[in-house]
Amino acid sequence: MGTLAEKAVMMPLGIVIRKSPGVTRWAAWSWKAVAVLPGAGPAEWAELRREGDVVEYHAATCPLELHHTQTEAYLTGLADAVPAIYVVMRDEGDGLEVLLVTASPYEAQDYQDSGEELVEKVPMPAGLVAWIRDFADAHHEEEEFVKRRRDKKRIDLAEDGKGDARIRQVADVYRSPASRREQMH
Repeated sequence: MGTLAEKAVMMPLGIVIRKSPGVTRWAAWSWKAVAVLPGAGPAEWAELRREGDVVEYHAATCPLELHHTQTEAYLTGLADAVPAIYVVMRDEGDGLEVLLVTASPYEAQDYQDSGEELVEKVPMPAGLVAWIRDFADAHHEEEEFVKRRRDKKRIDLAEDGKGDARIRQVADVYRSPASRREQMH
């Protein structure tokens, strides 16, 4: 797992997926990531619990990687009312493939923007919240805001590029140029 002083640390997270009957005739099953298991061992769709048609699986174990350059994103995620881990999955038709987990809402947004993957927000257990907060606190450096300064060049003195150079009239510089035949008459 690594110590928090390292620039990158990793913790295996088990992903719990719930399979329940679909609510429409077009979707036989509904799949949803519902929990994470910090420090879990390897798993390949091991059944955890069954209640009627609803089944929960330990679908996969993925590494949660924290990098010292992403602390702003982690702190943003921890500031939510309910801090969450984002589970990125791909629908394979007959089920889901778990691709990765992240604590960064920014990275999760990138996957959501592509539209090819499913991203589920799963509440973070308290121990995981503390581990991520400790890592972020150890590595976070506030970036100082630097206001952009304008250069002193005056741009209002010349009228370069105003209107269309092919038009000889000064009065209407924004009209379209006349065709060749109209210019000859």
